[in-house]
Amino acid sequence: MSDVSLRGRGARGAVPALALGTFAVGTDAFVVAGFLPELAADLGVPTATAGQAVTVFAAAYALLSPVLATLTARLPRRRLLVGALVGLGAANLASALAPDFGVLLASRVAAAAAAAAFTPNAGAVAASLVRPERRARALAVVVGGLTVATALGVPLGGVVGEWTGWRWALGAVAGLALLVAGAVAALLPYLPGNPRVPLRERLAVLRHPAVRAILPLTVLGMAAAYTVYAYSVPALAAVGLTARDTAWALGLYGIGAVLGNLGAGLATDRVGGVRVLRVGYVLMAAGLAGLGALAAGGVRMPVLVGVLMVAWGAGSWCQTPPQQHRLIAATPGEAPLVVALNSSAIYAGIGAGTLTGGLTARSGAVTMYATAAGLAVLALVYLLLTAGERTASW
Repeated sequence: MSDVSLRGRGARGAVPALALGTFAVGTDAFVVAGFLPELAADLGVPTATAGQAVTVFAAAYALLSPVLATLTARLPRRRLLVGALVGLGAANLASALAPDFGVLLASRVAAAAAAAAFTPNAGAVAASLVRPERRARALAVVVGGLTVATALGVPLGGVVGEWTGWRWALGAVAGLALLVAGAVAALLPYLPGNPRVPLRERLAVLRHPAVRAILPLTVLGMAAAYTVYAYSVPALAAVGLTARDTAWALGLYGIGAVLGNLGAGLATDRVGGVRVLRVGYVLMAAGLAGLGALAAGGVRMPVLVGVLMVAWGAGSWCQTPPQQHRLIAATPGEAPLVVALNSSAIYAGIGAGTLTGGLTARSGAVTMYATAAGLAVLALVYLLLTAGERTASW
């Protein structure tokens, strides 16, 4: 394919379309948190049990991502990406129509499979569509769709759920995915598939000592970040916020996430990933511990809650750039593989965090906040133990 065909008007328009796709994926992954109590009541399960819909999505994504990367390697990229978005739309429609919790969980697994097929490939395709000097920018735009979903998509989904019901909110995500599928089909030029890399070869990089040391931190850090998130409505009720107030609180969390992600990217280039992560874990632990203290004392301070939500979001989402940087620095010849594995580790951590949140939710919001803050401190300790002089280059 010629450079002209790749860099024409259609190719340039494809990058924003792919970003909208990752926005849909990010919204779908976490939108349940905004209307969890209503979903639980409608399907006749406890709120703690309903939160496992997020756990199942995250765990399925983590497990299926490397498998699907192997199975779909040879498919033309447009066919793969459009098919994944159509699958995401169909799965969300099934979630919206689910008659019981079992069907909902099955549809969340299907949605996770579609998301796992779309997100890694969307970034790779975006980088291939532009000139080398613009690849980082194109990748940032596409990956930024996930972060913007945290800032806007999830709170907006909660608002839609508040006004029209949770089924309509999931239906809206389905409609968005299908609309984006049409845009990608129209704008993305033909790109062939890639050579198939056997799954065993993809996982061989796990034998590298640096990778074995760094990836568990991703799981631990994201578990700390998401122990409370899926249960935001009851957790924030414990600090005096109503279900309607949860939307703006999650919006502030999202703003913190965007700032943390962008700031970490810039700071990692200047001071290194380990220092950025130190600050991030302290910030996350402080935000979660502060919310727990307000809940324990029965204190009602909405402004302070807002500040703590920003800190929690920034600390949570500042992890990805330095962790990817550390992995690539440790294994520069295996960059695509270790970034894909880090993506799986992120969702494994989210799944572990929401599972932990469901177990601690039965003991109340204070226990949830304390557990999450403790995990953030544990992540900091793990970082300090594994990133000494011996591993300074990571």
